[in-house]
Amino acid sequence: MSRTGSGESVISRVVRIFEAFTSSRRALTVTELSRLSGLHIATASRLVAELVSHGLLTRTADGRVLVGMRMWELAQRASPTLALREAAMPYLEDLHAVVGHHVQLGVVDGAEVLFLERLSAPVAVVNVTPIAGRLPLHVSASGLVLVAFGPPELQERMLAGARERLTAHTLTDQEHLRRVLAGIRRDGYIVTNGHVHPDASGIAVPIRDARDAVVAALSVIVPNDGQAFAWIPVLRASARGIARGLGARPAGAAKNPLIQ
Repeated sequence: MSRTGSGESVISRVVRIFEAFTSSRRALTVTELSRLSGLHIATASRLVAELVSHGLLTRTADGRVLVGMRMWELAQRASPTLALREAAMPYLEDLHAVVGHHVQLGVVDGAEVLFLERLSAPVAVVNVTPIAGRLPLHVSASGLVLVAFGPPELQERMLAGARERLTAHTLTDQEHLRRVLAGIRRDGYIVTNGHVHPDASGIAVPIRDARDAVVAALSVIVPNDGQAFAWIPVLRASARGIARGLGARPAGAAKNPLIQ
């Protein structure tokens, strides 16, 4: 792999360019990309030009730079989340029609929950996470569900790390978090009132695959009005539907002795 004089690979520099784009920074000038990526303006300009030539970035009429459709196309072809999203979308749409606020599908990525899909509405309660948005695992209902049903090392890694407090209700105390995670494993859901924003409550349940492993969390974000628990049954029903789409057997179904 080609490396620069500083020892950093070209791919590392390209990643820094793509990381400069966010949901609130969709179009950037080369100067802005240089500043946000920490690259020299000449280096940023050269790499942007090459990425544009491959369709991975694109330029607007005024010279600003956006992530190109080619990048999206290549990412979708072999995405490990494609089957999950395809199985989930019909249930996300039905759940959204019933709830009327935000419906989200999240997975673990490192020390964060990554939201693969989110359905919303103009009148929905505040929500800080767009599609491809992230939150620390300890902050959101989805992240806590994923940690509760994840491997022990994931839990210990979260508990050992720094834990940011977004509101007065965000869980940061280690022993309190251990009790909450045990409760999630016992009950199969969590309700977080005001953990991310004082006006919002998150409710999340696990989604299992054909091996009965938890591969994602299904959540809704609704007003923090004391009524969040009412959505647990419909969330669980939707999660079971998605699990069936991933090959999971219905609860109580006998195992076929011919299938090992």
